[in-house]
Amino acid sequence: MRRIFFLSLSGMAFCLLLSTAALAGGYKTADYPLRVHIYSFNSHSHYYERQVSYVDGEGRANLFENGEPRAFEFGYRCGDRLRKSDGFETYMARWKKPGKTLEILLPVLGKPGADESCELKVEMKDGVVYRWRNGSLVEQPAAQFKEWMIKHQYDPEHGNNVPVMAAAKPSGGADDQ
Repeated sequence: MRRIFFLSLSGMAFCLLLSTAALAGGYKTADYPLRVHIYSFNSHSHYYERQVSYVDGEGRANLFENGEPRAFEFGYRCGDRLRKSDGFETYMARWKKPGKTLEILLPVLGKPGADESCELKVEMKDGVVYRWRNGSLVEQPAAQFKEWMIKHQYDPEHGNNVPVMAAAKPSGGADDQ
């Protein structure tokens, strides 16, 4: 029970930090209604005079839009390194070109309140989401994941960023993330 409490508390603190950072960085959270969960990516850093000039690569993520989860693959070129989402962490996002380009906000490490935007060129996948299962990234039907979201009251678009753990089943089964 303590573990769930501390996990929930740390999740809320992270979300507060993200929203506070977005406000302080000149970005309005209301302008970024979508949420993106980055599962995996590769990257290549490009340097100019020993400083990172830009980073590019590709990856896989889920988008949460209008209460619906949806998987997508993406390519990107950002001014700073991208980081995958830890646990159920999501990044604030908005469409720059609907169905083609998402803009996400990345917190700048070591600079509280400073955010940087990054554009993802996306290729949306129909009817599936990504999930970790037994250490591997797999596709799962979006409808099945939506049921899990409802059961665990997980809704990152509305601030419910930490799923509520369901009561233990008599058989001892547990849901994967």
